[in-house]
Amino acid sequence: MHRIKPETSNRDNFGYNNITGAVRQTAEAHYIPYLEPCKCQVCYGRHGPSIVADNIRSSSRNLSVSKDPMKFTDGFWLLKNSVKPYYGLRVVQATSDETGYNLQVSTRPIRHRGDTLGGQSLRQALIRLVANVSAGPVLSVRVYSPTQGVVGVKIDHFSHVEPFPNIPLFPNAKPIPDVSIKRDESKLSLSTGGLTAEITDNPYTITFKSPKRTLTFAGEKHQGLFDVPSKWTLGSASNTSCLTNDPASNPNPAPLPPVVRYINSELNISPGELIYGFGQTVKIWNQDGGTSSDQAYKCIPFYITNRNYGVFINHPGEVEVEVGSEKVSRVGVSVASSSLEYFLIYGESPLEILERYTRMTGRPALLPSWTYGLWLSTSFLTSYSSDTVSGFLQGMQERNCPVRVFHLDCFWMKQYEWCSFTFDPDNFPNPKRYLAEIKEKYGVKICAWINPYISQLSPIFQEGVKGGFFIKRTDGTPWQWDLWQPGLAVVDVTNPAARKWYINKLSALLDLGIDAFKTDFGERIPHANVVFHDGSDPMRMHNTYAVTYNEMVFDLLQKRFGEGEAVLFARSSATGGQRFPVHWGGDCESTWEAMAEALRGAISLTLSGFGYASHDIGGFEGHPPPEIYQRWVAFGLFSSHSRLHGSSSYRVPWNYGEDAAKSMSRFVEAKHRLMPYLYDLVRMVELLQNNLAKITQSITANAKGHPLQRAMFLEFLDDRTTHYLDRQYMFGPSLLVAPVFVSQGEEVEYYIPAGRWTSLFHTERTVQGPVWVKEIVSLDELPVWVRPETVLCLGPQGTGRPDYDYSQGLEVQLYELAEGVSYEVNIPRGKGSEIVGVVRAERTSGEIKMTISGEQTEVATLSIFGNGITAKNVVGGALKTGTGVRVEVEKRAREVMIRLG
Repeated sequence: MHRIKPETSNRDNFGYNNITGAVRQTAEAHYIPYLEPCKCQVCYGRHGPSIVADNIRSSSRNLSVSKDPMKFTDGFWLLKNSVKPYYGLRVVQATSDETGYNLQVSTRPIRHRGDTLGGQSLRQALIRLVANVSAGPVLSVRVYSPTQGVVGVKIDHFSHVEPFPNIPLFPNAKPIPDVSIKRDESKLSLSTGGLTAEITDNPYTITFKSPKRTLTFAGEKHQGLFDVPSKWTLGSASNTSCLTNDPASNPNPAPLPPVVRYINSELNISPGELIYGFGQTVKIWNQDGGTSSDQAYKCIPFYITNRNYGVFINHPGEVEVEVGSEKVSRVGVSVASSSLEYFLIYGESPLEILERYTRMTGRPALLPSWTYGLWLSTSFLTSYSSDTVSGFLQGMQERNCPVRVFHLDCFWMKQYEWCSFTFDPDNFPNPKRYLAEIKEKYGVKICAWINPYISQLSPIFQEGVKGGFFIKRTDGTPWQWDLWQPGLAVVDVTNPAARKWYINKLSALLDLGIDAFKTDFGERIPHANVVFHDGSDPMRMHNTYAVTYNEMVFDLLQKRFGEGEAVLFARSSATGGQRFPVHWGGDCESTWEAMAEALRGAISLTLSGFGYASHDIGGFEGHPPPEIYQRWVAFGLFSSHSRLHGSSSYRVPWNYGEDAAKSMSRFVEAKHRLMPYLYDLVRMVELLQNNLAKITQSITANAKGHPLQRAMFLEFLDDRTTHYLDRQYMFGPSLLVAPVFVSQGEEVEYYIPAGRWTSLFHTERTVQGPVWVKEIVSLDELPVWVRPETVLCLGPQGTGRPDYDYSQGLEVQLYELAEGVSYEVNIPRGKGSEIVGVVRAERTSGEIKMTISGEQTEVATLSIFGNGITAKNVVGGALKTGTGVRVEVEKRAREVMIRLG
């Protein structure tokens, strides 16, 4: 989880700037063209405009190269050498329509009509000639509401043909129109869904408010254009990429332009405000650099704060973000483009912000219930054949660790031929028959590794060349390089014929018995000196490619197997990619630190609109020690999706000791039993309007955009302690999970919010929060705590799989029910979106009553946990011995009444 706190600055001990506003105002008032005044520490602006001097000085200096992210300033006062700013200063015209305002914003003071021109008087013309400026650009700014609770700000400089591709908005949910506008003498205002944007014209500012407080603001000089010498842009992610600098990738690099123009916009960061999200890193540029570096596979231009708002930057290409770094009190966003758009999204809770964000960018698809079971991989560089696969599956079955999905990694194809989409005949001589055998014998689904790269040694490479199916260089030849596979080319997913060709190859694999695909790679997509079939801007396609690639494969699976039956195991993604799940973190090491990285990355991703998250259990690189393996297994099986996968070593549990297998068996069983709870969180169904106020557990990923694995502050925003927690999480709204990241015998520490919480695995144990818990956790345990006022439905024991009828043999567990409150939980069947029943529970006047609706719903056991609760008598069942109150429910009973002692 990226929790970014504003940095401290190099100011005096009390944080003041040591300069009076009066001096600066005087300095700025005595020159005609609006340029940034000199801000050197000697004159504090009295030298007047510094741009002219910078232009003179720069020619005699040695070229210096910036390796930092895009920053326009040199400290707080100075601009970098030769950087020219054009700040939005004043609204000179404002018109309105039914959804918002259209503003014309001047980048220089306007005192008379002459200031709107390029220079009419000789004096003005001479000044501008010497300063090498015109009257300055005019920014076209639109402030509007596309849907309830959201305000968009679109800043345009040169308006012309709309570049593409763009991020699809509202792809599977309709906008909710809700906007009112108001003008008065001092400001323009726009209100929607509890959010108000107030615009002042001179100075030009935008302030965003909730009913309770100011959320953030774009103050004076918070928006503008910057002309930046190319030397200061060389440290950007795109310019430092191997795709730009590798001679094979970019053999004839184009000369850099003298100046690159950026649009920049900044929003204020308040004291105590924390910033979360951005996918996996702050740099918005997908790269293949592992999880232990500053690069990331899934870069999402969205962040959410602990002040009831989020910000979505609607740009598909490279976005440079400064979070409290260039200016410690601001989040700055820059794009090398003629247009920048962002949406400020308000919510009374963080989950409401995610609802509104995923309404705009897409909700996660419903996944088949079998995907929540245990996935086992061949691993990557290990030696394997059909015999190896069968041996793994047999060993897992014998140890009661049922595998639901078996994954075949790269070497199901011949080396050097990735991708050929053909099984290596030496290791899999009859793949269709073999896949049918193991599916029948072990009850597994089959996932196969693929990527969008085609090796020059693949037997299908020439098909792609002749068909024009690959991304091309500007000279018309296929783009190729040798990183990963010899002379590989990349499928051009913007070409309909190439998409059809690729999909036909995958369709043939489905005919053989493949059920799902691991859509690996898709990050190293060339952007320098290449062309796409449909004319897409390569800079905008670099990140977008991952979404298009995954969508293409997901759609194939959905067409073949039906809605709610498709799944990917994807590594790369970008905005909107949450619609095509599942995504795993990427290549990590086999260490405590990497395990913690996996959790931080997962909850950062789910704070960015993704409903599901997975990771390589045990780590990818290296061979984990047995204790790390066992700890990671527990964490992995309390993640939305659970896959055992490594690089050069296997991840079957007996390689780490038979105790590891016993522990794994216990956690696999626990996840299977939790499926009625988990599946109800992700099922695809809108909540019934008449039950909306009562239902607390049925928050769905598809209908609402809420994730399964949740940062603690998503559920406990009013508890400031939770804002800093990144080594524990909520698994849905009701279960707190605290993975162990320390060696045996060392104390683990985690936080329990307010209320009386009950251990899931040891229900006799309770903790009263808020409290920090310090304890030594045995190797076969995982701290999992059930939230008070929870109705938790568990499936029967010993199902051996995650996909079963969730309406049969249920155990309903009631935890710390409050007096006079009704609770209601939907019971899904476990296939598709069908709801077959509802369980209701209420505690009133010394009684607890459970009612069951739905003819097909069968509750076998009712368990009640609460402080000092005992039962006098039961109607509708029989008391059993055990912790708390345990009732064996009568067959076909629709109501159980317990009189408390």
